[in-house]
Amino acid sequence: MTGGDWLEPDWPAPANVKALVTTRNGGVSVGPYASLNLGLHVGDAPDAVTRNRALLRARLPAEPLWLDQVHGTAVADADENTGPVRADASIATRPRVVCAVMTADCLPVLFCNEGGTVAAATHAGWRGLAAGVLDATLARMGERPENVLAWLGPAIGPRAFEVGDDVRNCFVAADPLAAAAFRPAGAAGKWMGDLFMLARLRLRKLGIERIYGGEICTYFSPDHFFSYRRDGTTGRFASVVWLSE
Repeated sequence: MTGGDWLEPDWPAPANVKALVTTRNGGVSVGPYASLNLGLHVGDAPDAVTRNRALLRARLPAEPLWLDQVHGTAVADADENTGPVRADASIATRPRVVCAVMTADCLPVLFCNEGGTVAAATHAGWRGLAAGVLDATLARMGERPENVLAWLGPAIGPRAFEVGDDVRNCFVAADPLAAAAFRPAGAAGKWMGDLFMLARLRLRKLGIERIYGGEICTYFSPDHFFSYRRDGTTGRFASVVWLSE
């Protein structure tokens, strides 16, 4: 699955659906941003981020549509936009149009249909997940859920994602089955949450059964992935997907 400084999703997508996830390695940033930080908003030197994005661009058919992510449910049309857009997901139906999301503990979810005619990338932190960003992405794809594949990228895992009653109650109130995604932590009112399980529950509720990935914890992978919960000041890695010719 891994290829040097890149991760390739292990999912049975059509041959024309291309995807990759960057790691924190192979770039020029230093300090807590070492080395392939792609986020301009985290305090890293802008020229270093520009150089890092150029390194990624060299592996892609076009510049990705970079999003101004706000933990919401807006879905951008990557076919029609080239500059930064305030959204937490994007879709593409044209070849060589690259969808991208940046994360450092939140869950990146990549989508495509079995016909290879639409692809999407979604930023699903717990707030966006609870608000329905996966639902919004599927709606914008305009595809029957049984024809959709989803891949869950690296995110904070259930041994590291400690949350309070507010987060657990938010999910359980919407779906009682979500209770299985939380186990008591040491302190009263604290829980260890399974973001991967919560995403799978949501996807299955939408009718999507072909779900892959969800095995890599950013928190416990310091040599490969940035983690905001682990480090505080840190960079961002990208998950990208596109359709080839």
